[in-house]
Amino acid sequence: MKNLWGGRFEGAPSELLRAFNDSFAFDVELFAEDVEGSIAWTHALQQAGTLTAGEAKAIVDALRSVAPPLAADLPEFEDVHSYVESKLRDAIGPLAGKLHTGRSRNDQVATDLKLWLGRAADRAIEDTRVLVAALGRRAAEEAATPIPGYTHSKQAEPVTFGHWCLAYAEMFLRDIDRLRSAKERGDACPLGSGALAGTPLPVDRQALARSLGFARATANSIDAVADRDFAAEYLFSVSLLLSHCSRMAEDLIFFTSDEAGYAELPDALATGSSRMPQKKNPDVLELVRGHAGRAIGELTGLLAVLKGIPLAYDKDLQLDKEPLFRMRRVLAAALPALAALIRGLKLDRDRMRAAAQGPMLIATAVADAMAAKGIPFREAHERVGRDLASIEALAKEHGVTLESILDKKQALGGTAPVRVMEQAARVLASVEAPER
Repeated sequence: MKNLWGGRFEGAPSELLRAFNDSFAFDVELFAEDVEGSIAWTHALQQAGTLTAGEAKAIVDALRSVAPPLAADLPEFEDVHSYVESKLRDAIGPLAGKLHTGRSRNDQVATDLKLWLGRAADRAIEDTRVLVAALGRRAAEEAATPIPGYTHSKQAEPVTFGHWCLAYAEMFLRDIDRLRSAKERGDACPLGSGALAGTPLPVDRQALARSLGFARATANSIDAVADRDFAAEYLFSVSLLLSHCSRMAEDLIFFTSDEAGYAELPDALATGSSRMPQKKNPDVLELVRGHAGRAIGELTGLLAVLKGIPLAYDKDLQLDKEPLFRMRRVLAAALPALAALIRGLKLDRDRMRAAAQGPMLIATAVADAMAAKGIPFREAHERVGRDLASIEALAKEHGVTLESILDKKQALGGTAPVRVMEQAARVLASVEAPER
């Protein structure tokens, strides 16, 4: 058995149809979820009185013995569902045909994909937690290490490297929350929705949902088989997560440039040049930046597929899977690499400090010091701006030092080392505590 349909057709499918229609080459990734969902459906059929206990046991035992597909299997089957059912038939004969009673590939694939996406979200959350932890630990270590802060790519005010680390930690914490929220919204099981109208069997769908680890069953059978919001939300969360990774990568590319020289990449996470022996290239960071752009394309591509599809299931929805599979693989490689890079980054603290106390970076603090002595800030701002050449003398006159500049930023969220230490502890506690 190669297809799960064909009774009304007199001939075999054209090879042209199969080349365009078959999805086994990529939906093979759903194999474990398809077996898992089929086992749960078997138990539901037994509880509904459709299968005897002996029949259910035979089907479940056979499903558990189905081997994962090999590369040679891919051209032989239309999709992962036909592969599993075919192998089941090989094992137990015609009894295998009872498994699909009351079930459609429409609710089957939606369930498989939701199971897969829940695990993909969990992996992304865990890998992002590890990255946040790496940033939090570096923040605590470098809470008082000065570095220039930038706006418009121009030197602005001194901050600490720890404060810079925590800025990205905050972004990634929002990404974790966004992934969790998306997972919760999608935590409804479509199985038992049939093709679109619901199953005709007296299946306890809430119990079925719980048996697969879902919080609840879907409320509407038409929506259940047509809905791909959970896929779009995953891609949105991933594209924003990678956008944050890309921004951090861009900063680190600059920090490790020959011109800035604030840091050096760890040898294990940099590459060399086949031509120029002196080169140490930030390939990991550049690839992260590139994949962020592709992630945005994956999201917009799926939204474009979804925007005009009528209810309920349409074959367009087959195109939802490959972008998801690609992005999960990207995250699985990128996030651990970034975490390792942050841990292994070698800082040139002397160069960072020298740059952080340059005249342009202390100008604002000098104007603040003049304002503290009664000069209206706008007047102080103008005087400092007109006399930048004398900024170091003005700083000395008003007792402005790099340490005093940093220490004064003690308002919540500021770059004062004491605040950075507090915030680093908070961040680490949020990602290192066990999940409830």
